This record gives sequence, C-alpha cells and structure tokens, in this order.
Amino acid sequence: MSRYCGRDFTSQELKLIRGLIAEDAERPRAELSRLPCQMLDWFKPDGGLKDMSCRVAMLRMAEDGLITLPPPRCKPQQRQKICFTEQTAPQSVIVHPVHELAPLQFCPVITRDQSRLWNEYIHRYHYLGHKPLPSAQLRYFVTIDQQIVAALGFGAAAWQTAPRDQFIGWSHEQRQKNLSLVVNNARFLIMPWVNSKNLASRILSMIARRLPAQWEDRYGIRPVLLETFVDTERYAGTCYKAANWIYIGKTKGRGKLGPAGKQSVPIKDLWLYPLCRQFRKHLTH
Repeated sequence: MSRYCGRDFTSQELKLIRGLIAEDAERPRAELSRLPCQMLDWFKPDGGLKDMSCRVAMLRMAEDGLITLPPPRCKPQQRQKICFTEQTAPQSVIVHPVHELAPLQFCPVITRDQSRLWNEYIHRYHYLGHKPLPSAQLRYFVTIDQQIVAALGFGAAAWQTAPRDQFIGWSHEQRQKNLSLVVNNARFLIMPWVNSKNLASRILSMIARRLPAQWEDRYGIRPVLLETFVDTERYAGTCYKAANWIYIGKTKGRGKLGPAGKQSVPIKDLWLYPLCRQFRKHLTH
C-alpha cells in the first residue's frame, strides 16, 4: 500500500496505472490523470474528477520509481505575476470599535474582476501571499460603507491532523468518506489600516452563520465543522478564541500533503468551530 495526496493506492491499482501508461505511449499526462480517477472512483465533493490531485500523485509515484511517466509535452506554465494597483492601496484608517461602525456586509467573490482583486489584496497584505485554494472554495470581501476592511478564503480541509482526528473520533474510513464536511479557513486578512476592537471575532461569528448554506448552494454539501491553522510565531489566535472557536492542539508540521514523519511547514495551533451540535454524528456516520 502506498499513500499519495491523501489516498492509499494498492499494488493492484499501481499495476492498473502502469497499464494505462503502457497501452498508449502517446497519451498525454492530462488524460493520464483523468483515467485513473474514473476507474478508481476518485471524485471531488462536487462530483468532478480529482484529476489535479491524481496528477500530483502520479508525479510523486514517478519520483519514487513506482511508475514511468511519458515526457511532458508542454513547458510548465509560470504563474501570472500579481501586480499591485491603486485599487488595493491603503484606504481611510478605521479605529472605532466594531459596535460603533456601520453594519458589516459579506460579498462573495464571484466575477473574474472580484477574483483578481481578492488575489491582489491577499498577495499584498497577507503574510502567506496568494496561492490558489485547492478544490471546493468560497472567498469573501467584508465591507463597511462599501470600504473593504477584510478578506476571507475557505477551501478543502487538511487530509489528516492528529489533534482534529482525535477530537472527532473518526476512523480512517470515516475520514475518507466524510472529510468534505470539514472546511478550512485558509485565509483571513484584516486590512492593515483597520484597527477596530472586536472586528475580527465579529467577522468570524457572522461568517460561520452564513457559510454552511452558501457552501451547500454551490457544492451540494453542508459542512458541519470549520478548521484553521494559526502560526503562533505571528499570532496568538485571540480572535478565534473570542469567536468561540475551540483550541485543539498543535500540528506536526506535515502540511496538507507532506511526507509522513517529516516537517515541511511551520508547526501551528489548530482551532475548530462546530457548525452544528451533531457534528460528530455526521462525521462518524
């Protein structure tokens, strides 16, 4: 049994992949990443093929000498550079506490222009910069009187992390089946010119009430648990605590798809927020 990208591959399945490669030497890698998904029932929560995960898995199989891939036909595309514009320049300073401000508005990122602007804000002001969120995702702007004060991004949950999995109490099979019910708060940015007491915790409380229905509308799945990872060298997680998130423990620094037993990213605090009282029942069903 070999594990890649959160999936266990049996020796028979590896043999099947080798057979797909051998039967047509001209078959491009893109097609090779789709065929195993179809044959092994490897799908995303929205029903689409997990072909990108399969492509990464096959590259790692090739690195480990388990398969031999055909040479790539195209040069790898360079990620388009994000240029900073006047649209994301610092705006009016906000220092009033949240209860003295106008109502918060949550604006889902839908259009291409909104997506470009969200990426630019995150790349300019978030310490992690912009990286595409994997698989299913929702992104938001938070505004006050049409001024952007924050940005949030939600995406796929970590495949496994011991503190969360012990807290839920699910088995490997249950996690494999129900992981799509957990959503990761991958980005949370309060703009640097905004220093409003209790704003961050208010945003977290409000988005937790909105996200489940909006996620279900888009993907047909209603999440029951939120997770996030906090870099304690930079932040204490105070806003998550104030918004009633639960501190669970520390990660081992593997990252979502990192190699077992090796630290590949900083060790972080893990916080969870149940979206319904019966979340464990749903996740261990």
